[in-house]
Amino acid sequence: MKKLDRIAGTNKDLNISYQYPKVLREVADERTRQHAKFGEQNWPDGSGQWSTWAAWAEYAKWLCDQKKNLGTLTFLDILWEEVCEAFAEADSAKLRAELIQVAALAVQWIEAIDRRKRNDI
Repeated sequence: MKKLDRIAGTNKDLNISYQYPKVLREVADERTRQHAKFGEQNWPDGSGQWSTWAAWAEYAKWLCDQKKNLGTLTFLDILWEEVCEAFAEADSAKLRAELIQVAALAVQWIEAIDRRKRNDI
């Protein structure tokens, strides 16, 4: 059994979709394509340089709270909040943690799209 399958298997209590390993394989495949096309990328982070991003992050949090209370919250809203938080972060360890949240939310969104697609059939 592959390591990814074992990891996903241990998360059944968290109600992780059976699509979880499939989505992560697709992400890994995309990273392979990016590497083949562009090679190793080592750009500066560029985050945490403008206080404007911190203000956007606060606004995005407020907006998510408002939309949650109204029952109109979307994945786009939540992802925007997480991305703003990442863009506002100057500390590399904290930036990494924010980007993990962005990546996890993107995977969760993809899983929701896949569930809707399966339920439409």
